[in-house]
Amino acid sequence: MDFIIFIAAMSALIYGADFIIKESERIALHFNISHFVIGATLVAFGTSLPEMAASMMASSAGKSDMAVANVVGSVIFNITMVLGIVFFIAKKMNPKRNLFALDSAWIVIPVVIFFIMIQDGEISRVDGILYLLLMVSYLLFLFTSSKEDLECEINEDLAKEKFKWTKTIVLLSIGFALTIGGANFVVESGSSIARNFGVSEWIIGIFLISLGTSLPELVVSLVAIKKGNTEMSIGNIIGSNVANFSMVLGAASLVNPLTIDLVATKFDMLIMAAASITLLFILANKLYNKAGAIFLLIILALFIQNSL
Repeated sequence: MDFIIFIAAMSALIYGADFIIKESERIALHFNISHFVIGATLVAFGTSLPEMAASMMASSAGKSDMAVANVVGSVIFNITMVLGIVFFIAKKMNPKRNLFALDSAWIVIPVVIFFIMIQDGEISRVDGILYLLLMVSYLLFLFTSSKEDLECEINEDLAKEKFKWTKTIVLLSIGFALTIGGANFVVESGSSIARNFGVSEWIIGIFLISLGTSLPELVVSLVAIKKGNTEMSIGNIIGSNVANFSMVLGAASLVNPLTIDLVATKFDMLIMAAASITLLFILANKLYNKAGAIFLLIILALFIQNSL
């Protein structure tokens, strides 16, 4: 029964995030916000809402391991699985934006800050506030860099529809209800599965929950490939990972300080660092192809092998 609840709750998370993303795009289009800002903020942050809801619920229940593991696992899956599939499937990628020059810092900075923060085995409320300030900094960066020539994924069908506040508010409310409610059941059913099989909550968070909450990023990226906007996938993942650290960990640590077992989680932390460094290497050398995909998928295979 717990597995059924887990799958249903994960579906609610994904559908809830989808409602929020679409309605956020509708609002942005109505107010004539630039395409880059819509793609890099609303889509990237929207796809991180499941992670945020799940980690906040886990934190409120005193399950620090699950809250942190969800973020670490999501960052790993976003880079290795999502971008690995994107690079493998995409026939040709020639981003107009200089991704390495403009965005590489946002791959490194959140990870470095994370490793500094956890040296005492805890992410405190003060750390959480610092992470939220990092999110503000990233938003300012996005609005400043939106002048660069980069086209992002936009739902053209939404642009053709007449904007209605009532419909948008209702659908946004449904989206938030599904996301928050689904997150609660994901944490509870995930904990039950962990207890029944004698699996630690860290493993459940790092693998099952983080994989499930990374599905919105995967769906958005696959849609981008279909519409010929493959470069948007990279920006979406960078933005989502910044949101995972700043918005997700920041909010979760404000609910309750998060404790971390540095010894037990060492391998997963190293995989996250390796995935981030590999992405930097790919951006620097513009390996937006099957060669880059193989690098990422090898790291994913090592991660899965250790987690199972």
